[in-house]
Amino acid sequence: MSAPRVRFAPSPTGYLHIGGARTALFNWLFARRHGGVFVLRIEDTDTERSSEEMVAGILDGLRWLGLDWDEGPMVAGPHAPYFQSQRQARYLAVAERLVADGKAYYCYCTPEELKARREGNPEYKYERTCLHLPADEIGRREKAGQARAVRFKVMDGNVRVDDLVHGPIEFDAALIEDFVILRSDGHPTYHLSVVTDDVEMGMTHVVRGDDHISNTPKQILLYQAMGAAVPKFAHVPLILGADKKRLSKRHGATSVMEYASQGYIPEAMVNFLALLGWSPGAGDREVFGRDELAQVFALEGISGGNAVFNPEKLDWFNQQHLARLAPEELALRLRPSFVEAGLWSDDLLTTRHAWFFAVLELLVPRAKRLPDFAAQGAFFFREAVTYDEAAVGKHLRADGVADHLKALSAEWSALAEFDAVSTEAALRRVAEARGVKAGTLIHAVRVAVTGTAVSPGLFDVVALVGRARVSDRLAAAVRLVAAPSAR
Repeated sequence: MSAPRVRFAPSPTGYLHIGGARTALFNWLFARRHGGVFVLRIEDTDTERSSEEMVAGILDGLRWLGLDWDEGPMVAGPHAPYFQSQRQARYLAVAERLVADGKAYYCYCTPEELKARREGNPEYKYERTCLHLPADEIGRREKAGQARAVRFKVMDGNVRVDDLVHGPIEFDAALIEDFVILRSDGHPTYHLSVVTDDVEMGMTHVVRGDDHISNTPKQILLYQAMGAAVPKFAHVPLILGADKKRLSKRHGATSVMEYASQGYIPEAMVNFLALLGWSPGAGDREVFGRDELAQVFALEGISGGNAVFNPEKLDWFNQQHLARLAPEELALRLRPSFVEAGLWSDDLLTTRHAWFFAVLELLVPRAKRLPDFAAQGAFFFREAVTYDEAAVGKHLRADGVADHLKALSAEWSALAEFDAVSTEAALRRVAEARGVKAGTLIHAVRVAVTGTAVSPGLFDVVALVGRARVSDRLAAAVRLVAAPSAR
């Protein structure tokens, strides 16, 4: 395959949502796989709803995902500008050329007239009222400055789309009315602007959502009328929520930057999005890095059926990719959430880095998102623990537990080495000597040291919390049981 040129062309009427991000990703992967060019084009002709804030949000979302564009905003390219609002003169010129070539015509019908004709007729098709106006009548109206749109003249026959996902699709052109390409206010319609830009920017492939299939026959007719090569189309299935309805805000966060703020990392989101409706054909393997995906991506692997967004699966991918991060990189990613939780100090990356990385290694199997590390591991960083009352009632207030903890504290204080192996052996000796199950003592110590009934392996935890702080916490737990009213 010769190097393809593909584009992602969002409308800045909202932030980069999940569906748009996946479309951008598929285009990016396709371009990278085949040494092609990935173009970012902003379709901001809807001036009332478009905003610079939304443009910035889209750019931020793509950058966060690591989808760098080769041409587009902030990147010099031979087909600038890459904002449709700055390309109006091009669209007007193309519309006028199509009129001059007899492939389009002026329509002087007013919106009110068209609305009246459509009333009560859902199958209304424009009856070409203005197509047959004589030249002198057109001249008179033009001289009078009468407002008019430009309509494309649809020829009879079938329009065939050889879709790379769905296979051949045919449309009967007789069912397509002469559609407007330039509005009476001089603004282009979507069909004119997108085809003009795709032709001028040399797009070889158009990879976009299934909801654009109905637009394709009109756009193919425009390509042909402009004498341009028709790009290859690949229409990607939609993303649905668990209720099998199109993904929307009611299903939770849909902007990719909302997911970033919730503690997902871009590596996981890219992996998750890539496998929403596409299969790498790699057996049972699911975890891929961005570059690994680019090496195997093929449009032929896209499924023709809609994909279902599964938040639990996204959590799983996030967990897998968190575990793949080097300790130094994980620490840097965690810093904002640790700062917010009041747990950060700069020595965690300098003099205490070995200890910090060991703590993170313990926490990573249980953490699904970045904030989970601070939430689940706060007891490592604070002098005192916050007790879960249910855990205290179940594991600390049982008969004899306070005395067991005192005995264990004394045994641990006498150890030559305070590591996981030594502390476990000592606990089991105390339990046996006192005639209690080791599990009873393990549960009690876990609550005393961490404040909760759930944690990573207890003996790894106590070794990292350290002898002095463990001793203090065991003593605090004994006081808590002895004087429950003073909690």
